Amino acid sequence: MAIAASAFVVASAAAADLQPTPHMHGAAAAMPARPELGTSAAFAPDGALYAVTKEGRHVLLHRSADDGRSWEAPVVVNAEPEQISADGENRPKLAFDADGAALVSWTRPLAKRFTGEIRFARASDRRQFTAPVTVHRDRQEITHRFESLAVTGAGKVVLAWIDKRDLELAQAANRDYRGAAIYAAVSDDGGRSFRAEQKIADHSCECCRIAIAGDTDGLPLLMWRHVFEPNERDHALVKLGADGVPGQDVRATFDRWRIDACPHHGPSLTVTPDGTRHAVWFNEKDGEGRVFYGRLNDGRVEGQRALGGEQAAHADIANAGQRVGIVWKEFDGERTRLQAEISADGGTSFSTRTLAATGGASDQPRVIRRGERLFAFWRTEKEGMQGHWLE
Repeated sequence: MAIAASAFVVASAAAADLQPTPHMHGAAAAMPARPELGTSAAFAPDGALYAVTKEGRHVLLHRSADDGRSWEAPVVVNAEPEQISADGENRPKLAFDADGAALVSWTRPLAKRFTGEIRFARASDRRQFTAPVTVHRDRQEITHRFESLAVTGAGKVVLAWIDKRDLELAQAANRDYRGAAIYAAVSDDGGRSFRAEQKIADHSCECCRIAIAGDTDGLPLLMWRHVFEPNERDHALVKLGADGVPGQDVRATFDRWRIDACPHHGPSLTVTPDGTRHAVWFNEKDGEGRVFYGRLNDGRVEGQRALGGEQAAHADIANAGQRVGIVWKEFDGERTRLQAEISADGGTSFSTRTLAATGGASDQPRVIRRGERLFAFWRTEKEGMQGHWLE
């Protein structure tokens, strides 16, 4: 099963990006270099669209006043050059606090393979960034990677990442340990400082992005690919308290994909005002690897269904009130299409449409919110950074 699943995910990813992609962590294959298109975008409180990218050894902040049709000259986030991850699930992240300050995070790779540290910088005026800081106090040369960044409804800044300090301890004691762990650090002052990091859960998958969504009370929900015994790579969910302390993590999906590898294909989560938790994720179910949508409800999944066809990949979801938008990319044999599903009734019904297509490499698409509207953001090698309103 593991060999077949690995083959499917690598083939699917290669088709979607029009080039071979190492979607399985540790897969033994020589892969050619591919463009580092990993980009994140967000709307500032004043309505302008911003995006963060990597260029060389710098993170750049871009601004567009016309919804991505044109972009101003970028601002350099890190004045001193350093290594930066900007590929696939591991890309610079962007958020804004209530006062409009730009918050940017990224993973800085270290010398040893698969190691890194989580970096963060802020700019009150979105132009002059503070010197980057390493958020976590653990400074071992180990995995601190694949961070996610969010601002809660209460204004707290949350950074969560995949961390292998507990794996290192287990290996030193000759104990078994599944996967890695999820750690998070919380800032109470808009990113000017962070509390000491806390472990959120043991036994996460090693290379899939972490979803962060605000619950109806403004507190953050975290969702990630988990390694359930003995090797089922489904998803788990936890809610953080106002003090950043996690509650009990629970199983969120039940596809029971048994595989000893990481598919580099994390979930996405959003919560509508009625409290419904809508999610999209990739798994293998009944021998077939697909992207799924479903509603997470007290230890079960309601309305689970596949999105798109066999080549659908890297879905994202967001909501604006009862309006729910889903995007993903899908290779049709010649071009990669940006697909969307849109619901105006809280997910009761959806309409499907094609938003764009490219003949070259492409990044993972994202859905972002501005007020009561949803916007699909997609960067491609040939067309650059683009946006499409989900009307």
